[in-house]
Amino acid sequence: MRRWLKRPEGSNWGDFGEDDQIGRMNLVTPERRLAAIGEVHEGLAFQLGLPLDHPRRQVFAGRNRPVLAPTIAADGRTMYGWMPPGGPTDVVNDDQVLLGLQYSTQWDGLSHYGACFDADGDGVAEQVFYNGYRMDTHFVLPGEGRAPAAMALGIEQLAASCVQGRGVLVDLRGAGEGPLAAVGYDALMRAMAAQGAEAGEGDFLCIYTGYADILLRDGAEASEAELGACPGLDGKDRALLDWIDRSGIAAICADNSMIEKIDGVNRCAGVAMMPLHEHCLVRLGIHLGEFWWFEELAAALAQRGRSRFLLTAPPLNLPGAVGSPVTPVATI
Repeated sequence: MRRWLKRPEGSNWGDFGEDDQIGRMNLVTPERRLAAIGEVHEGLAFQLGLPLDHPRRQVFAGRNRPVLAPTIAADGRTMYGWMPPGGPTDVVNDDQVLLGLQYSTQWDGLSHYGACFDADGDGVAEQVFYNGYRMDTHFVLPGEGRAPAAMALGIEQLAASCVQGRGVLVDLRGAGEGPLAAVGYDALMRAMAAQGAEAGEGDFLCIYTGYADILLRDGAEASEAELGACPGLDGKDRALLDWIDRSGIAAICADNSMIEKIDGVNRCAGVAMMPLHEHCLVRLGIHLGEFWWFEELAAALAQRGRSRFLLTAPPLNLPGAVGSPVTPVATI
């Protein structure tokens, strides 16, 4: 049975096939990967991920820093500094981690964010995700003795695409406008033009705001005011959303906490609190990366008068997860 009878206005549901689960990542073709490899001239690599125990200060309540622990063997042995009995010289360390999948540098899967929309055309809104996948059908809800799981749109779908293509870095430091330091279409176009940056079909748009630089510099003492002054995209700007649609970009990756800036106090009934998330994750199948780190890459690209690079950023191949840590690598 078809999952939807009508799709949200401006969405691309069905365009990549009724059963598609990777959205705009379909546009990262072998030809576009080859073009991305062509951006490598010096073989210099830059790590774009924060340490997984950052931020040192909790940005989102409930998302907790990783906790390392030793592996405990079935017989109760602590497998850390362990030596087998009888005289062998082996010394073994083995550990495990309780890890919040979206605490630090991360990918939002298409199962991370949905919307209420009348996909059946019967006047009743359903909880739907990209390509019409549904909360009540395609997710296992947590319960006693039962772990949650995305049976569709899980992060393993993104992992299977390998996530390698052309990144385009845009420095937005100082480009924000108004009390939220939001960047709309006009400000983004000015910044891109000034930097000679062009992002097109199948590209990964990477926005540098300075947010992660503060997290690394100040740790737990990072100032809320200073972080808040870092820019982010204006999800309420219709012209910006239309450009994201027209451009054909495959993903948006930012060094801040949500990519977009929202007013967390003034929330209106009947509309998305995070309109860019809805537009990208739900309507267009555009994956979002958050808490990335661009400081060193940005300096190297600016020194060379460049904005493009080869990006390699696969998530964990963890079936059923709705997001994942990532250690992205840029090569120039």
